[in-house]
Amino acid sequence: MEKSAVFFDIDGTLWNYEKFIPDSAREAIRILRENGHLAFICSGRTRAFIQDDDLLSMGFDGIVCGCGCQVEIGGKIVYEHIIDSETAVNTLELIRGYGFRPVLEGPKYVYIDDSEFGIEDGFGNILRRDMGANLLTISGNYGEWVINKMSCATEVEEEQRQECFDRLKKNFTIIEHDPKVCELIPAGHNKATGLIKACQLIGINPCNTYAFGDSENDLEMLEAVQVGIAMGNGTDRAKAAADYITTAFDDDGIYNGLRHFGLI
Repeated sequence: MEKSAVFFDIDGTLWNYEKFIPDSAREAIRILRENGHLAFICSGRTRAFIQDDDLLSMGFDGIVCGCGCQVEIGGKIVYEHIIDSETAVNTLELIRGYGFRPVLEGPKYVYIDDSEFGIEDGFGNILRRDMGANLLTISGNYGEWVINKMSCATEVEEEQRQECFDRLKKNFTIIEHDPKVCELIPAGHNKATGLIKACQLIGINPCNTYAFGDSENDLEMLEAVQVGIAMGNGTDRAKAAADYITTAFDDDGIYNGLRHFGLI
């Protein structure tokens, strides 16, 4: 069998939001690589938010992160897109004007303000738990952020939300996970563009590509590879974009999907 590259989303695919990784997923990726194939993380998270030792110890040949804004192969950054300061400041002021609560995501740091993500905010607490010293304030570093993308809590009326998105679409692709959460991805970037860059750099035939995903920011990735595999716990749109639906992540989804296609 020719060498293949397999790309894995993190949240809802490799683990859940409590960071539980099934033993079967660990075993599957170990066997996949022993069989000569390549395993890549392909995540909407920026690199700053992919630091978990337990996750990285599974063994990956590279990381596509920030929805394609950074590509790392063998521990070396081979592509990176940083939002320029003027665009970042203008965007921040625009979305705050609509009542959005921003999260600025970069290769080394993530930035939030405690006034917008207090101690009772679940996502803010996840960031504080996981980021440690790599979580900085927006206000304390104003205009000096080094970021690849943004995410927002968007608890505003739909009409206002869509008006804001219309003003952003020149510079960003907007991914709405639900009416309360969105991602702002620099135009021209997504998980698919990142994995295509990775394949070009390592010389993998596009016909030998697979991807596992579960949510809205996985759609382009699932459609770009030769075989897109949606997790059984995935959204309806992710399943519709995929070529195959495996079992849920905590029901041996990765193991079963790789075995189905003879990769392990």
